[in-house]
Amino acid sequence: MSLLWVILGFVLLVIGGEFLVRSSVALSFKFNISKMVIGMTVVSFATSAPELLVSLQAALSGSPAIAINNVVGSNIANIGLVLGITAMVGTITVDKSFYKLNWPVMMVFSIVLYYFLKNDNKLSAIEGALLFIGLILFLIFLIRSVRKDKIIEGVDETLAVVSNFKIFVWLLIGATALYFGSEWLVEGSKAIALSIGVSEAVIGVSLIAIGTSVPELAASVIAAAKQEKAISLGNLIGSNIFNIASVLGLTAIIKPIPVTEPQILSNDIFWMLGFSAVLIPLIFLRKQMQISRIKGFVLVIAYGVFMFLVFTKGKF
Repeated sequence: MSLLWVILGFVLLVIGGEFLVRSSVALSFKFNISKMVIGMTVVSFATSAPELLVSLQAALSGSPAIAINNVVGSNIANIGLVLGITAMVGTITVDKSFYKLNWPVMMVFSIVLYYFLKNDNKLSAIEGALLFIGLILFLIFLIRSVRKDKIIEGVDETLAVVSNFKIFVWLLIGATALYFGSEWLVEGSKAIALSIGVSEAVIGVSLIAIGTSVPELAASVIAAAKQEKAISLGNLIGSNIFNIASVLGLTAIIKPIPVTEPQILSNDIFWMLGFSAVLIPLIFLRKQMQISRIKGFVLVIAYGVFMFLVFTKGKF
C-alpha cells in the first residue's frame, strides 16, 4: 500500500508541476514580462515546485532528513543519472559560460550549504534567507549579462493567449496536485523506509530524489534522441542551484531544518560535492568541451556505485 501512495505521489507531482509551469508562464505573459525573464526565473521556480513541496512537507511532518536529502539526492541524480544517461543517448556540447559562471556558482552554493549544516547541525531561517537572497542576486546578474537575442528554451509562446479562467483552473489543478502528491510521497516513503529497515535519509537521497528527477530525465532523453538542443549542462546546473537556494532556502525560512541523521554530513553531501566537482576535469578530458557517450557511461556507473553504497551502509 505504501508503494501505491509513493507512485500516486510521483504521478501527482508530475501533473502538478506541469500545470504550475503552464499557468505561471501564461500569467507572466499577462503581466508583459519578457520571454527571457520568464525562461530564466518563472520557469525555473515553477519546475522546482515539486521538490519544494516535498521538502516542506517532510520538514513540517517531522522528517528533516528527507527534506535535506531530497535536494542532495536530486542534485546527485541530475549529474550522475540525468546528465549521464542523456550523454549516452547523444553527446552534449558544453559552452564557456559553464565553467566561467554556472559551475562556480553551483559549487559556492553547495559549499555554503555544507558549512551552514556543519556549523550548528541545522539550516536556520536566517541561513535559508541568505541562500534565497544569493539566488535572487545571481538571477539579477544573469538577466543583466545575457544577450538580448539569446534563445530561451522551455517557454511556450502559445501560452501568451490563454484565457484568465483557464489560467485559474490550471493553477488550482497544479496547486492541489502538488499538495496531495507531496503529502502522499513523503508519508509513503517513510512507511517504506520503516518496512525495509533503512533510514529516512536513505529514502530521501534515493527513492524520492530519483522520483523528482524522472520528469527531467524523460524530457532530456527524448530531446537527445530527437537530436534537439533542449537539454544543456547549464540547465542541469541551474536546477541544482535552484534546489539548494530556493527549495532548501524557502523551506528553512518557513521551518528550520535540523540535521537528524549523521550520514547526511559524513557521507551524502560529500557525494553531492564530488559529482559537482568532477564535471570540470570531465569536460577538459579527451573530446574537450563535450560530455561524450563514454563520459556519460562513467557518470552512470559512478551513480550506480553511490546507490549501492547508500543501501548497503544505510541499514539501521
